[in-house]
This record gives sequence, C-alpha cells and structure tokens, in this order.
Amino acid sequence: MKKLLQVSLGVITSIGGFLETGNIATSAQAGAAYGYTPLWAVVLGTICVIFLVEMSGRFAIASHYTIVDGIRDRFGSNIFLLTASVVFIVNLLVLAAEIGGISLAVQFLTGVKFPWWSLPVTFTAWLLLWRGTFGLIENGISSLGLLALSFVVAVFVMDPHWGEIAKGLVPTLPSKDPLHYSFSVVGILGAVISPYLFYFYSSGAIEDEWDKTYFGANRAIAILGMSFGAIITAAVMVLAAMIYPSNGIEDIEGYEQIAMILTPAFGKWGLCLFAISLGITCLGATLEVSLAQAYLIAQGFGWNWSENMKPKENPAFCLVYTACLMIAMIPIVIGLDPLRITIFSMALSALSLPFGVVPFLILMNDPTYVGKHRNGWIGNAAVIFIVAMAFVLSIVTTPLEILGG
Repeated sequence: MKKLLQVSLGVITSIGGFLETGNIATSAQAGAAYGYTPLWAVVLGTICVIFLVEMSGRFAIASHYTIVDGIRDRFGSNIFLLTASVVFIVNLLVLAAEIGGISLAVQFLTGVKFPWWSLPVTFTAWLLLWRGTFGLIENGISSLGLLALSFVVAVFVMDPHWGEIAKGLVPTLPSKDPLHYSFSVVGILGAVISPYLFYFYSSGAIEDEWDKTYFGANRAIAILGMSFGAIITAAVMVLAAMIYPSNGIEDIEGYEQIAMILTPAFGKWGLCLFAISLGITCLGATLEVSLAQAYLIAQGFGWNWSENMKPKENPAFCLVYTACLMIAMIPIVIGLDPLRITIFSMALSALSLPFGVVPFLILMNDPTYVGKHRNGWIGNAAVIFIVAMAFVLSIVTTPLEILGG
C-alpha cells in the first residue's frame, strides 16, 4: 500500500516537475504556428525523460548516491565544477521563467502588472522552502496542479479531428519557416528533458529513503508520472493548434495570448482556470528548481543537505536556494518579458543536456555504483540516442536561436 501511494504521489508530482511554464509556452507557440505537426517532439522528449528519470531513481536506490554525488566521486572536482556551472546557470534562467509565470498568473487574476508581483511571489516560494518539508514540496503543492487537467478536458470539449492529431505523431518538416520550426522543436525538447528534473528526482529518492524494494515503484513512477505530464503538455499544443490559427494568430508574442487558450471551451471561467493552472504548476516548478540548485551545490561541496532538516541544521543549503530565488527574481522585477525568458531558457536547457547526460551514462554502467542494476542494452541504447541528440541540439541551438528564434 505504501508503494502504491508512492506511485500515485509520483504521478501527481509530475505536474510540478514536468508541466510548467516552459512546456506550456513552447507547446502553445508551436501549436499556433505549426498545428499538430510538432506533437512528435513531445512524445520523443517524454520517452527520453522516462528513461532518464527511471535511471536516476535506480541509481539512487542501488548506490545510495545522488547523481551529483556520483559525478563528483567518479569524475573528480574539475568535471563536477564544469557540469555544475553549466547546469546552475541554465537553472537560474529556468527559475526566472517560473517566477515570471506565477507573477503573470496573478496579473491575469488581479489586473496588476506582473513586475509588482515578483517580490511577493519570490517571498512566498522562499517561505514554503524555509518552513516546509520535502513531502509538502513534492506532493502538497503539486497535488493542487491537478487543476491543469482542465487542458485535457478542454480538448474533448473542443472535439478535434483525431486523425489529424495522429499524423502529428510522425516526424515531418513543414514547408514554411523550417528554421523557426526547428527552433520550436529544440525548445520543446529542452522544456521536456530539463536536467533539473532528474537531478531533483535522485535527491528525492534519497530524501524519501527508498530502499531496494522500490525498484518497481520507481519504474512505475517514471513511466506513469512523466506520461501523465506529457498528456497535459500535448493537450496545450492541440488546443493552440485548434484555436489560434482560426483567429489569425500564428505567432504568439506574449502570455496574454496564451491565457485565452481555455476560453473557447469554458467561456468566462477559462481565463481563471488558465491563470490558476499556470500559477500552481509554476509554483511547483519554482520550488523544485530551487531545491535542485541547493542539492547541486550542497552535494557537490559536501555540505549538509535535506529539505526535511531545519534551516539551522543546514544553513548553507538554505542559503543557496535563497540566493537563487533572489537572483532569478531580478529579470522579472525589471519587467523583462517572461515569455522570451522562457523560450530562451528552454533552448539553453537543450544546449546543456550533454553536460548532464554523458557522465550519467558512464555512472549507470559502472558496477562500483549500481552493481547488477546497471543498464542493459535497451537502457544504454536509449541513453546513447539521448546523448547523440543532446550533442546535435547543443550544436544547432545557437544558430537556430539567431536564424529562426
């Protein structure tokens, strides 16, 4: 029963970890511009992240190490510092996008411009981290994100052409704006395969004290949880494809346009549903990214770390997430467009993938850490594919940002 509950909570947690401002923004933009065509990128990214999340949990269970611990121990301080620096910087941008997403959600509900909400939003997130426990962060806040199922309900209310949706699951290159389309695909993959997600997940397995009886539960959480988040992400793209082109909108330039995505299905309540869904999912992601940053630095430098400890027991850990929140708030305070920050940060997430995935592949095949639970040929083939894709993405991201972004 305990493991069944853990699986259920893992599915709920995917709302905060998988679905957030990056997935909502990139999927809505791609759907508005290219219809159902980019759906295959959501599917591909989800398959990849399922493998990575399952492996990160399996690594933590088998070795009693987090991924960060393993990288530092196996490759030494130089490789760790390189990996940590890249991931840390990208995560700061992602964190800024999430704070911007919450601030915009409050703006939609109150009419007060988002920069004014950035400080209260940041303080609320910090207070939840300072006073809360890992269980509250992992399951309490994320449970509220179930409201995001309204996107799936809206798809059925709108009754799309399911045959056309199925065609979008097959990779194709559109005839118009192939560079912009490619950049959109990179953004989707960067949003889905966010490095902070599996770093956070391995730390969570240690926080929850998973033992060797949790291998099956870990696999179920990875598959069901990530698939659950992917369905909602795909629903956002489908809705965007149905709503915006018919209204003459093919280039979404701000969240104000995305905010109307539920209005055709739910009328005047659509904006409220979108705002609350955006705010809660971004809050869950804000807490998870902040913790991922603190885990990364504290584990790398051998400090005490645990969200379940009181701040006086791990002050350096708490200092890291406090500083990250304060720094990430700055772009939102000065009024930078949260949508542009989101799209840019998702592209950089794709750029950073090789730094996190390559050491992870080596760790998952090292019997010193995982023993008989090391990767089989299917797992290795999947990660090699992800590594190859990550290298391609890292090479093409900057040119595509310049030429097609």
